Amino acid sequence: MIEIKAIAMDVDGVLTDGGVWWGPNGEEWKRFCFADIMGLSLAHKAGMKLALISGEDSPLVDRMAAKFAGTAVFKPCKDKRTALEQFIQSNGLAPTNVCFIGDDINDLGALEIAGLPCAPADARPAVLAKCRLVANARGGNGAVREIIDRILAAQSAGG
Repeated sequence: MIEIKAIAMDVDGVLTDGGVWWGPNGEEWKRFCFADIMGLSLAHKAGMKLALISGEDSPLVDRMAAKFAGTAVFKPCKDKRTALEQFIQSNGLAPTNVCFIGDDINDLGALEIAGLPCAPADARPAVLAKCRLVANARGGNGAVREIIDRILAAQSAGG
């Protein structure tokens, strides 16, 4: 496995199960998995840069990013490839050293340039076809943690 220095990802369908609850007063609720949050914490502690690239303009994305100092946020993002290119350039990274986790067709552009394209098990077939690493877990149910665990284990084993 190549050395991964940064992990960028979509939010809905990756860090969440893709569902959304709307309250009677317009509030939006999303469910995040604590295993995924711990995975992000482990990646952050290992010195990896993090980015959340979301098509939605949800304040919940900012709240998630605030848990990990320095996490880049791109929202509302309609061109995730360009957002990932900006993240790569602003952090002095090579695309080969970046993992991108996506689940739907609007993630394909970013997946194409990432050195390690990944997806949760329930990603769309077009996404799964582009990925080198697919989690056994579904989005919002530990997929991010599983991918991060596998990256960290491979890197600590030397490849």
